Amino acid sequence: MRILVTGVTGQVGSALISRLSRFGTVIPADRTVIDLSAPREIAARLNALAPDIVINPAAYTAVDKAEDDRDLAFLVNETAPLAIARWTADNHVPLVHFSTDYVFDGTGTTPWRESDSPSPISVYGLSKLAGEVAIQSVGGPHLIVRTSWVYAPTGTNFLRTIMRLAHERDELRIVADQFGAPTSAAIIADAIAAMFAAPQGISNVIARDSGLVHLAASGITTRHEFGCAVVECLNAKGAPLKVTKIVPISSDNYAMKAKRPLNCRLDLTRLAQTFGISTPHWRSGLEAAATDLLPIDDTPAY
Repeated sequence: MRILVTGVTGQVGSALISRLSRFGTVIPADRTVIDLSAPREIAARLNALAPDIVINPAAYTAVDKAEDDRDLAFLVNETAPLAIARWTADNHVPLVHFSTDYVFDGTGTTPWRESDSPSPISVYGLSKLAGEVAIQSVGGPHLIVRTSWVYAPTGTNFLRTIMRLAHERDELRIVADQFGAPTSAAIIADAIAAMFAAPQGISNVIARDSGLVHLAASGITTRHEFGCAVVECLNAKGAPLKVTKIVPISSDNYAMKAKRPLNCRLDLTRLAQTFGISTPHWRSGLEAAATDLLPIDDTPAY
């Protein structure tokens, strides 16, 4: 099996590479191989690479920048996935595409189910929902995986930001009214690998439940509590931190260009019942990631 993975310099893409190699030949497709900002070239690239399955974690993920860069966000998050979906449908190749909890408006307190109606409140969320709709409209074999609060030991993400700020500042102010499940790229990659390992085969797995599933770590927390846990892990590693105080604040007191949903809880019932996958608690994921933390870098997300 030839497994093409996009976004391999990003968090999820890089985590997938090592885990999927036992299932076939992995084709690591960074932007020099598959450029999502040039969707007209995608079909020709896929023809040349001839994958048996395409996994697409690559995306435009700069949530605030997307508010001013709408065209590029939609090009990468909608038009490019549409081009991929058309090729995979025409060639009867399964597609696994990653989306986000930001397709929801964040109201309420109950976890979002796959059957709930999306209503994004940011350009990023709108562009990711548009990508979902585009893939579904083509009708080929696909699985859209929505995930939440993704981080990794490297790259640009909340974990890395807290790590940097904890070295630089005496006090951190972190929002305490956004609820979700911080999900390491390793947890996501392990779940996808479990789908590949299913006895019935990945193609049959992908065909389940209208091609949509929520995948996140188990448990619920806030951004503030997660930030505190990150600092605890760093202290346990003996990191020379400057921070001595972490103050909980409301989202209204933290100015950002793009609105964030307050309720990012994802219901994981379908993941467990249909796919037979249970994910680790978010604290376990953080502890595992903390052991591999590297110096701060600016690795692009797509």
